[in-house]
Order: sequence, then structure tokens, then C-alpha cells
Amino acid sequence: MDFLWSLFSLRRRHRHYARLDQQGICLAFKHCAETPCGQGWVEVHEAKLCWLQRPLPASARVTPRSRAITARHMLSI
Repeated sequence: MDFLWSLFSLRRRHRHYARLDQQGICLAFKHCAETPCGQGWVEVHEAKLCWLQRPLPASARVTPRSRAITARHMLSI
């Protein structure tokens, strides 16, 4: 029964973030559900240690996308 409830419950997915300085150099990584507080955090597809202390590649950034329809939203229609 718990499995059925889990299909309709909202899950907060953890996402990867990189902290950049003024020149775009990667200083740190964070893996969390919410966008980190403070300046310089950008969402990335994954955290690669080889990016630390180097400029973050443009392909690493996540592009904003439209929000997907959730199962809960489909049930309310």
C-alpha cells in the first residue's frame, strides 16, 4: 500500500549546484533540494571535481525548463 501512496506523493529531488566567483571560477558544489542561499550559485547537471578552481564549462549549466505536469495535477483535472 505504501508503494501506491508513493506514486502520488510529491518528492523533492536533490539537484546539483556550483558556486562561481566573479570571473566564473568554480569554488564549491552543493547537492540539495532547494536553491542555495547567497550569490553565485548556479544549477549544473552534475558535480565534477575537475571543475574546481577552473572556469565552469557552459555545457555544465542546466537550462530552465517549463514545469512538468505532476501526477497530482493530472488527478485534479
